[in-house]
Amino acid sequence: MSGVLTLTPTASPFPWAAAAIATYTGKASLNFDTDAKGVTLETDGSKITAEDEIVQTLAKAGGLADDSAKTAAYFALAKTLPTVTAFPEITAALDSLDDHLAFRTFLVGHDITAADWIVWGALKGSVKIVGLLKNNKHPHLLRWFSHIESLESTQAAIAGLAEAKSAKARNNKTAASFALGLQNAKEGEVVTRFPPEPSGYLHIGHAKAAMLNQYFAKMYKGKMIIRFDDTNPTKERTEFEETILEDLALLDIHGDKITHTSDYFDQLYEYALQMIKTGKAYADNTPQEQMRKERFDGIASQHRDDSVEDNLKHFAEMTSGSEEGTKWCIRAKISVDNPNKALRDPVIYRTNLLPHHRTGDKWKVYPTYDFACPIVDSIEGVTHALRTNEYRDRNPQYNWMIEALGLRPVHIWDFSRLNFIYTLLSKRKLHWFVDTGLVRGWDDPRFPTVRGIRRRGLTVEALRQFMLAQGPSQAIVSLEWDSLWTLNKKVIDPIAPRFWALSKANLVPVTVKGGPATPEVKNVPKHKKNPEVGEKQTVYSSQIFVEQEDAVSFEDQEEVTLMDWGNAIVRSKTTNESGIITAIEMELHLEGDFRKTKKKITWLAQPAGEHALVETTLLDHDYLITKKKVEETDDVKDFVTPVTEFREDALADANVRTLVKGDIIQFERKGYYIFDGTVDGRMEFIHIPDGRAASIASKAAPATPAAEGAKKDTAPAAQAEDVQQRGQLTSKETPADTKMYKLAKVYGEDEVPTPVETKMYKVKNVYDV
Repeated sequence: MSGVLTLTPTASPFPWAAAAIATYTGKASLNFDTDAKGVTLETDGSKITAEDEIVQTLAKAGGLADDSAKTAAYFALAKTLPTVTAFPEITAALDSLDDHLAFRTFLVGHDITAADWIVWGALKGSVKIVGLLKNNKHPHLLRWFSHIESLESTQAAIAGLAEAKSAKARNNKTAASFALGLQNAKEGEVVTRFPPEPSGYLHIGHAKAAMLNQYFAKMYKGKMIIRFDDTNPTKERTEFEETILEDLALLDIHGDKITHTSDYFDQLYEYALQMIKTGKAYADNTPQEQMRKERFDGIASQHRDDSVEDNLKHFAEMTSGSEEGTKWCIRAKISVDNPNKALRDPVIYRTNLLPHHRTGDKWKVYPTYDFACPIVDSIEGVTHALRTNEYRDRNPQYNWMIEALGLRPVHIWDFSRLNFIYTLLSKRKLHWFVDTGLVRGWDDPRFPTVRGIRRRGLTVEALRQFMLAQGPSQAIVSLEWDSLWTLNKKVIDPIAPRFWALSKANLVPVTVKGGPATPEVKNVPKHKKNPEVGEKQTVYSSQIFVEQEDAVSFEDQEEVTLMDWGNAIVRSKTTNESGIITAIEMELHLEGDFRKTKKKITWLAQPAGEHALVETTLLDHDYLITKKKVEETDDVKDFVTPVTEFREDALADANVRTLVKGDIIQFERKGYYIFDGTVDGRMEFIHIPDGRAASIASKAAPATPAAEGAKKDTAPAAQAEDVQQRGQLTSKETPADTKMYKLAKVYGEDEVPTPVETKMYKVKNVYDV
């Protein structure tokens, strides 16, 4: 069977079940038609227009698991859900589904069936229900819903709908934003370009530009050029071209063509001559600082009105690389005092005697980016130049160059530069961290480079979703990292295998009465909610380890749950003179109810024979700087975080030995980690933030000097010091970074009396420690 499923992208509710099962089974291709009415499956000469029949037909054709008698009930539920408007009725339906999925992966049986698709489609099509699911009141239903939505086939259906909506918008004359498409774009004719300078590694800011260029090229079935802007021999190296291509590959970005600005040096040189001959450019030997001041003040250069012959002579001197030629440059003759300073006679050619990494000693003069970019864009057939809005003042300059030379125009589409708090994107400042040894290299997980963030466990899919979600925003703001890491968690959580690791610090041996006399090995799922992840081997023994932190929390005779085993009762604890627990005795109580215990504990069987535990190091990282936004005038040395790497020795279960570098896992009760390789016989795992405040907050204690004149008896010195070390704020501190003058409090520093008669309980100030 091979059919065509025709849908309209404007349908409300959209037939998600039919679209998703079509892409999952591969038995029908999606055809989005804005003129279509409803949904239609054409197959084997017949037409089916009812969504529930379409789902059943495709499920049967796709060989999905045989449905049980319960399937009809789920189809009936899917038909009624969109019509229910009363909140209690909706909640009751969701509660019932959540209870049903508490110990099930799918609605019917052990594999996905038509029942799953029809119910998922009904939920997906209701904005109200999707909103309720986000409240986390139905964790099992949300897990099932998220799993189906995360499938590659489902994502393909979602992307197909988005593209169809964009295609419709492209035909709308009002379309001018990211969500609606590029201006004057035609399918099959769009050409974008990503023009990095081969002088360093790509960072997350470059990633946005690269991803947007690729997105639009694919959206319009066009092409993307990767062009190396190699116009400055002082900075560029061939090896940087290789690393940039590797960085782009890490982002799953591949150009249709790779070019270099240096491929067009001959043409650029001819265009410069043309501009001089037509009086649109002139040679200038004004010293750099003086030129900068004259441009700022709107003062014309003394050479602005030199003859064409003189300008050509000086350009020839520049071209030969003579001593006299090195003193000159070529400037475009645009304006002296335009309010837009980018139009005040910018430099378009300058001398550089260093050999070029591709052209060698052939050239002694090189075009500036501002001159070369618009010309090469036009020559290469670029239709839309995507630029960050920091270049917006230069957009008129870009257009002037093209008009002055009579070249084909190029549309400019600008977007906001990506900035993050506590993050440096300046190549110069990042170099300083590398050169001083504060990081181990450009792929350090603390760096915002593509290599750094990928090494820390950020997935391409999360990064792509985040970049596209920014859309056409023009706001220049410093973004928080939490939303990006939260997206990343949604990508990795359904597929990350679960393992156990225990901190070696004061590890506590436990004797389990009722445990097996000799170690027993059982196969258990690596991911309880996704059996496709596979199985792992868990060793059960009467001698196990638990972490000191857990042991300290145990109360005498408390019943706790040993994860993947069952309940056990703490019978006794042995403590040394320092208060550290050195041994525990537990008694298995497998008939106990794990739902009634407060503590679910990870544990590891003590090594015996072939069941050796694995020495591991768990790494966590802090921001490199303590200031949210470093200004241009700031010296980065003043804001370096004292300690940015935290290492913890741990023991992990033997299953981690099967991991390869780059694998993402979850150490249960600790978080998500990416395996970074083995160093000196120890497996190293880098912690991946999950978007929660604790995982992304700066671990450096803020500098909070005590307020002048504060009373000495407000808190004991030792307590104040402890508060300071923990980075907490006292009630007299203001946790705001501000440039306002500091003023004395209106009521002074003493406690302000509140002589109001009230019957309310007196409550301690929440900010006092």
